[in-house]
Amino acid sequence: MTEHFITFKNFPTRIQAKELEILLDRNNIKSVLADNIAPVDITFSGSTLQNQYEIKIDPADFAKAEAILEKDTESILNEVDKDYYLLSFSDEELYDVLLKSDEWNVFDYKLAQKLLIERGKNIDSEMLASLKKERLQILAKPEEPQKSWITVGYIFSLLGGFLGIIIGYLLWTSKKTLPNGERIYSYNEDDRKHGKTIFILGTIIFPLALLIKILTSEKF
Repeated sequence: MTEHFITFKNFPTRIQAKELEILLDRNNIKSVLADNIAPVDITFSGSTLQNQYEIKIDPADFAKAEAILEKDTESILNEVDKDYYLLSFSDEELYDVLLKSDEWNVFDYKLAQKLLIERGKNIDSEMLASLKKERLQILAKPEEPQKSWITVGYIFSLLGGFLGIIIGYLLWTSKKTLPNGERIYSYNEDDRKHGKTIFILGTIIFPLALLIKILTSEKF
């Protein structure tokens, strides 16, 4: 039932993840707490996982869960320390927090709104929705062309290396999750076509190369 759940939030500690799990449960949103071991769809661009725990939920519940988390955070906005780093941000930097909300925690996102309003800026739901839409369009763009990995993939596949199969499979099938829970392919259509070709070549050549190696070794 939870097989299709995907990561909603990452946390450095299990305690933080558990707090969100409890909050979602109180609001009738089913979730799963898990260690975020490196996923299959990690990109070739050097992405690494820094958080150790994640909360997974149904993609259909992303918007509802985000709204619940934001509402829960509003109650502690006035408790911020006087030396909290966000208080020294310029208006432009605070707007950047609003635009890139997926890169910040919910507290910072809500505090950025509060600070801008206190500075006389017009922050309303329509503007926030527009920023989120703009951010989704940016994040939905495919990764940069993977020319180097495509070349390496072809070489390994043609040489009978199993690594070629792995590279081809990742280029062909890797996906990323947008902040709204939508899953899209990480790479452009051309790179994915190359990935599929590399994968097929590898699955054909690798067993043949392995068979030849076995037969050759038996002769000696």
